[in-house]
Amino acid sequence: MKYMLGCDPEFFLKQNGKHVSAEGIVGGTKYAPLPIDNFGNAIQEDNVAVEFNIGASPTFEMFSNNIQKVLDYLKDKLHGFEFSTESAVIFDDDQLDTAQARLFGCEPDFNAWTHTVNPKPFASNINLRSAGGHIHIGCAIAQEKPEDVIKACDLFLGVPSVILDPNPARRELYGKAGSFRKKSYGVEYRSLSNFWIFNKTTRAWVYKQVDDCLTFVANGNQIDPLDHEVIQTCINNSNKDYCNYLMDKYKLCF
Repeated sequence: MKYMLGCDPEFFLKQNGKHVSAEGIVGGTKYAPLPIDNFGNAIQEDNVAVEFNIGASPTFEMFSNNIQKVLDYLKDKLHGFEFSTESAVIFDDDQLDTAQARLFGCEPDFNAWTHTVNPKPFASNINLRSAGGHIHIGCAIAQEKPEDVIKACDLFLGVPSVILDPNPARRELYGKAGSFRKKSYGVEYRSLSNFWIFNKTTRAWVYKQVDDCLTFVANGNQIDPLDHEVIQTCINNSNKDYCNYLMDKYKLCF
């Protein structure tokens, strides 16, 4: 099946062992990202995080290479800063004293299971910030059956991420089951954190799982209705017992 894959991941910066805001350091915004080449790769700030976009990619090698290209570019640009791989961080007050650092949920996303708009994020600790690893899927089946594709993404990507993603705290803010946006080219799957972006092995896993997800939907396969609530509870509550049950039943892999 032919499809294009992109992403717009986020991550945090550290300096001298402390997480620090990326505001004023990276440049660019959601509405005016800074391009780094002519292939759709660009950087920007989002709240206190570094965010980047990659060009739509028709192969795994291009997908992975685009991500690595932007990470390498940012390493050169951001001398003196470490890249944090944590998907949820409690920032000190002195890093959050700006309007940008207090801005959440500028555009709504939707829940494929409930067919409703997701509420704006609210965390028990107002200093909690999280980093997503959203995946953009462009193809005919994602245009024709967006909610079916997102539910399958929950099964093939969201469920195993309960074990692969070591920090469940992000789901206080974002990343609930079925989170997505419709796009002209297909869908944006918004449930994953950034855990997968930093090395080629996990990027390859994401690419393969998307391929399996699209094949599952295109072949007319259905998720057992009895598992709909199980999948949502598994992801939303980071329930590893449900994860193991679903992975065994549907022969999922890491």
